[in-house]
Amino acid sequence: MGTRRRVGNMQDTHPELFRDEALALPKSPTETQVIGPPPGYGVLPSQHIHHLIQTKIIASLREIQPGQIQPASLDLRLGAEAYRVRASFLPGSRVPLAKQLRHLQLDKFSLKGGAVLERGSVYVVQLQEAVKLPRSISAVANPKSSTGRLDVFVRLISENSEIFDYVEPGYAGNLYAEISPRSFSIKVREGSRLNQIRFRQLSRRHEKYRSYHLTDGQLQALHEKSRLVEGKPTIRNGLNIRVNLIGNAKSRIVGWRAKRYSAIVDVDEVNRYRASEFWDPISPPQGGRLMLDPLEFYILASRESLHIPPSFAAEMVPIDPAMGEFRVHYAGFFDPGFGHAAAGGEGSKGVLEVRSHEVPFFLEDGQIVARLVYEPLVAPPQLLYGENPGSNYQSQALKLSKHFYTTSLERRRQRVVADK
Repeated sequence: MGTRRRVGNMQDTHPELFRDEALALPKSPTETQVIGPPPGYGVLPSQHIHHLIQTKIIASLREIQPGQIQPASLDLRLGAEAYRVRASFLPGSRVPLAKQLRHLQLDKFSLKGGAVLERGSVYVVQLQEAVKLPRSISAVANPKSSTGRLDVFVRLISENSEIFDYVEPGYAGNLYAEISPRSFSIKVREGSRLNQIRFRQLSRRHEKYRSYHLTDGQLQALHEKSRLVEGKPTIRNGLNIRVNLIGNAKSRIVGWRAKRYSAIVDVDEVNRYRASEFWDPISPPQGGRLMLDPLEFYILASRESLHIPPSFAAEMVPIDPAMGEFRVHYAGFFDPGFGHAAAGGEGSKGVLEVRSHEVPFFLEDGQIVARLVYEPLVAPPQLLYGENPGSNYQSQALKLSKHFYTTSLERRRQRVVADK
């Protein structure tokens, strides 16, 4: 009970370590000094996340495990109790979130022995991690890649917040996950990891802004210095991503469509489920045009092979709504080293989690469907994507989440990777 009370009241846990200026974190010379904002500003890499944990800026009900720390983010773990609620909501600034949960809950249940979250329902779970951010650090969250590929909608909530997935500089308190499975019911338990959080160190010049990505000119310069894609990139408000609907020489499958009625997926199981029991393969459509049904969920792949340089992190963000009535991502974080030669990559396709909005929509091969924005790291991470055990998608092409296998040979290969 004592530990739980301390996390609930961050002021009791942490001494007043912070002042208004940025933390004195270690810096290393990088290409950021030439291309991006001044040194000392940017996304915090793995070694700095360790620093936040050691200085109690990040606290937890249970000890944070090394495997939670990714090259530029921290995996968040579900707590012990879940609330099924009537609808999604934001807490706002007037009423404490716990009080709102009491009014909105339909059910409250334990996750300690595992529990099923039903497709089409909305749940709120307090996370094991909590933060006490100085005014020089903000945070942003996204679902993990495997979560997005399961069509599980997960958003971070903080107390008094008026937007999802963003934690204001200076915030001190608990964090919560809103979870809504869309295609499959899922089994989760205390400690399951569905989303992750990135931390940004802000300079005084940037503190008032919430958009920190490179400009198109800076992005072009970065591509010329450290290749971002094969060939000539399309850069307009970020790196534009095109969909591949013609496949490649090795496979004539261009995507997967989720079956409407399938078994439960345990999110902590790897390579357990045969893909054909949950997904229908999509062959190249005639004329290169695929009709998106608004009732369906699709896994597709980008035409581009992506390279994320070691000193940068990227995020997939929505395109202009005028370019198409569809959503192409749930899990948007791309870690430094993804697809990059420095981490053993040879370019990796971006996997697109696609759902049409309220109307059917024709998607054309090569159509721009998303964009990547890039942010500098304050220093190169000590660990790149592809070098850590949680890197399930390095050098990927079209690929379902780690829970599924398509052939016996692939299942054996993936088990070897998981065992490492």
